[in-house]
Amino acid sequence: MTTIPAPADDLGRRLVRVELLLLDVDGVLTDGGVTLGDAGQESKTFHIRDGLGLRLWQRAGFRAGFVTGRSSRAVEQRAAELGIAILRQGVTDKVAAVAGILSECGLSWEQTAFVGDDLPDLPVVCRCGLGVAVADACAELQAAATIVTSRPGGRGAVREVVERLLAARGAWQAAVAGVTGGIA
Repeated sequence: MTTIPAPADDLGRRLVRVELLLLDVDGVLTDGGVTLGDAGQESKTFHIRDGLGLRLWQRAGFRAGFVTGRSSRAVEQRAAELGIAILRQGVTDKVAAVAGILSECGLSWEQTAFVGDDLPDLPVVCRCGLGVAVADACAELQAAATIVTSRPGGRGAVREVVERLLAARGAWQAAVAGVTGGIA
């Protein structure tokens, strides 16, 4: 059983306000590597625990989405597998893309968490109510983030964020029980 420390007051308030979890893909849901085949097909490796974390977040009644600078069929497929309806690929201006998503969802920046790893994510991380950098993010993003995960991108960082978000609401153990039938 994972023990998640209780958040500090300001951090706790930020965590419980989050209704929408947005993620960069390369370097967050993956380790940042991109494999290109001879015919130009792209493949990516996703961590299975991140996927379960996203499913648990959605089962708890919250929304999630991907906002990425690259475009890939693999990302479309992963989003579909996880039931992620918010997908923006080929994004050059992440602030504008997220602003559009927030408008569509009727949410504010304060109700949004964004997880990133590199400089294109910095403006969004700075605007969101909860800006998160993965453990192996660039120094500038780590300095600006509210939270820096202990796990690197593509290695469970997203799951770690979901655990913290649900734990802040007192909902993590219920999420675990929903998967394990109460055995854990």
